[in-house]
Amino acid sequence: MAKAVLLVEDEANIRKILKAILTSAGFKVFAAENLAQAKHCLVTEPIHIVLTDLRLKGEDGSELLGWVKEHAALIPVIILTAHGTVDSAVGAMKKGAFDYISKPFDKDELLALMHKAEMHYRYHREHSVRAESRDREGLPIIGEHARMQEVFELIRRVSKTDSSVLITGESGTGKELVAQAIHDLSERRKLPFIKINCAAIPSTLMESELFGYERGAFTGAVNAKPGRFELADGGTLFLDEIGEMSSEMQAKLLRVLQETSFERVGGIRTINVNVRLITATNKDLKKEVESGKFREDLFYRLNVVPIELPALRDRPSDIPLLVANFLEKFSQRMGKPTPRVSAECLSVMSQYAWPGNIRQLENVLERFMVINDADTVTVDNLPSELKEDSQMAIRSLSLKQKVRDVTRAVEKQAIEDALIAHEQNVTRTAKALNISRKGLQLKMKELGLRL
Repeated sequence: MAKAVLLVEDEANIRKILKAILTSAGFKVFAAENLAQAKHCLVTEPIHIVLTDLRLKGEDGSELLGWVKEHAALIPVIILTAHGTVDSAVGAMKKGAFDYISKPFDKDELLALMHKAEMHYRYHREHSVRAESRDREGLPIIGEHARMQEVFELIRRVSKTDSSVLITGESGTGKELVAQAIHDLSERRKLPFIKINCAAIPSTLMESELFGYERGAFTGAVNAKPGRFELADGGTLFLDEIGEMSSEMQAKLLRVLQETSFERVGGIRTINVNVRLITATNKDLKKEVESGKFREDLFYRLNVVPIELPALRDRPSDIPLLVANFLEKFSQRMGKPTPRVSAECLSVMSQYAWPGNIRQLENVLERFMVINDADTVTVDNLPSELKEDSQMAIRSLSLKQKVRDVTRAVEKQAIEDALIAHEQNVTRTAKALNISRKGLQLKMKELGLRL
């Protein structure tokens, strides 16, 4: 989903600069120079964030804040303010503004604030439309990121066929959910969905797990037992972590796929099955083939329709949706009220790398729900590894701020000294500083120096 921003600014140059900065950062910008244009845009366009100047020509930007709160309460409003109107901006925050940023603004600071507002919007919108979204999608998987939309389209297409599917992705990205979704949307949905984790079964037992065994086939086999292929007959068999399967079992699996039949361990009767096979792995099977650890002929049998799941760090815009969903789920399970999540907390979560992907995020939120009764999840509630990442980012931002402050102080002193040396004559001062007269005037305005 595109990030749509309504920019309300009456000064054409500032409006142009802001639009360029936001557009280059991936935002879709709708610009307005007065309240009438802004309200029209809010009614006709799918706006996610409002960035408005507090002082417009003959108008009060805070009036737009009130209108948004009444007609589109989910949209966060960020106030642009000059140094002389900071008190007014603080007052606007008390009336419901998301935050404010002072002119002259820093690009990094502005984009960080816009990112935080985007996460805030996504989280609260997910809360308000969750049920409708689930029914519409028809999938147990959450995501609006472009890569997830591609995955959803593949699921819908492949579910109409019996083709083999190979799902790849890091641990915790939801490979089993995708396999279940393909089965649930297929013509086989009323028949069994059987799953097995190849990494959890010792190689010595894998054959009997997949194909079953006859009575007396080995010590302890007091009764015959059907294998997973038999149990899945007519339905779907999901082999997770297929990359962990031994070479011997790879050969036997290939034979079953080619002939659609097998014999139980210790048996002589050929059993025919009609099974749709879905496999998954967190390994790069092409590299495993190149290194001789995985059969090339089996790889091509499995990889008819590949589906690659992105890591959570590659789709951070989906984190607010996932957070809202998990908190709702745990609240219902534990009989607790659903807590809110602070914008700072969402921002930290969206910038963390999540090596354990969605499973790790789910565990973090479940841990919060178990040990807390607070009505809001804050940064303080996050595990130490997330907070440490956040603190490093803050220290980095603080260093940048110090550099900016020192630079501004040096610029201001240099201009003041040059103005004194040239008796406050702007033209001669600009020439001495080797900048244009207009450039000097803009810099003086930015630094709060009187023209």
